[in-house]
Amino acid sequence: MGEAFTLRFVPAREDLATPASWSSPISTRAAIEAMPEGCIAVADAMGLTDAGIFGDILCARLAKRGVTALVTDGAVRDVAGVNGTGLPVWCAGGAAPPSVASLTFVSWQEPIGCGGVAVFPGDVVVVDDDGAVLIPAALVEAVTAESVEQERLEAWIMTKVEAGEALPGLYPPNAENKARYEAEK
Repeated sequence: MGEAFTLRFVPAREDLATPASWSSPISTRAAIEAMPEGCIAVADAMGLTDAGIFGDILCARLAKRGVTALVTDGAVRDVAGVNGTGLPVWCAGGAAPPSVASLTFVSWQEPIGCGGVAVFPGDVVVVDDDGAVLIPAALVEAVTAESVEQERLEAWIMTKVEAGEALPGLYPPNAENKARYEAEK
């Protein structure tokens, strides 16, 4: 879990998407150096998967800076090397060509779209083995409270399933089972 640090790519423009651009003040490299420890890098690659937006070296630097994870609707390069960095990555796949083959990096810390979701800098991203979820910053407190109660309810349901109870009326709980849950918690 961490606050979103957004990155935005647009379609490649040959005059802008060059290896020389990688050292410009507006580059993925500069954005990485601006990322605070504990953030989650969220990159809008427009869902393009024919070029990798980050590879093993950039992911190693993210890990070294204490970035929690990378989430993108695009692809990464050097998949084995990226996995070796220890940085958790949620992406749409792997691709050998570098980002400049089809994308141009244009900005960071602006609102983006990633995987069809609007992401604003500072929104909270929660990641696990099932994927990534975005919580708008203004809703974090309410969602946290509701999620804690939902986890308690589901743990109670699991104890009933393990005891042999049938699912109808238990999951999701009907009024009778909601009352049982309230009485037993």
